Amino acid sequence: MMNVIRSEWTKIRSVRSTMWSLIVTVLLMIGFSALINGSARVNGDGPLTLDQALNISVAGGLVATISLAALGVLVISSEYRTGGIRTSLMAVPNRYKLLAGKLIVFTATALVAGAVSTAAAIAIGLSITQPTGFDLAEVVRAGVGNTLYLTACGLFGFGLGTLIRHTPGAIVSAIALIMVLPQLTTMLPGEWGRTVSDYFTTNAGSLIVANRSNDSLGPWSGFGVYLAWIAVSVLAGAVLMRRRDA
Repeated sequence: MMNVIRSEWTKIRSVRSTMWSLIVTVLLMIGFSALINGSARVNGDGPLTLDQALNISVAGGLVATISLAALGVLVISSEYRTGGIRTSLMAVPNRYKLLAGKLIVFTATALVAGAVSTAAAIAIGLSITQPTGFDLAEVVRAGVGNTLYLTACGLFGFGLGTLIRHTPGAIVSAIALIMVLPQLTTMLPGEWGRTVSDYFTTNAGSLIVANRSNDSLGPWSGFGVYLAWIAVSVLAGAVLMRRRDA
């Protein structure tokens, strides 16, 4: 397994699109943090509270999730596009082991990228707004929550890439399930509509970022629901990877 992990790490760090996706993630987080915090300081009526400043500082994560999700798609779909998956399967005939190696390497990469971009965004944001009532524990909580959320969105892209295999189709599906459809579900009528909206992908998963609850879920239970969505996509992709030709 360690040989599989080493080979997958070599692949992911040697592909130019990987580095660009990671750079875009960091730039989006830092850029949006600086822009929104600067606007809040100039246009605000007074000093922000720490909660307000933290929520603004990680707002760039709503866009940065797409770059990480796209990277998750490319980790698996690019090999199908180029035909490199055949070489990978010759080296590692056990498809589940190959997929597990890709999953481990990508998860570690996404966690590091998410942690670095989140820490930089929060540091820059707080230095601009200089909120009242600084609390290190709350800052760490916001950083950990946003890092986990970014990583989860990347893993959702990985699962969809494994399931669909076609890069444009998987990226469009990721954008739809992460950004578009969650907003549309909020328009569903009645109690059933609110329940669907509460449990739908990032509507549930994003609760961990701001440490808030909706009508049905708390921050960690909402994140658990989001992980269940991700697990379904990865497991379904693994089954199909086993059954389909390369």
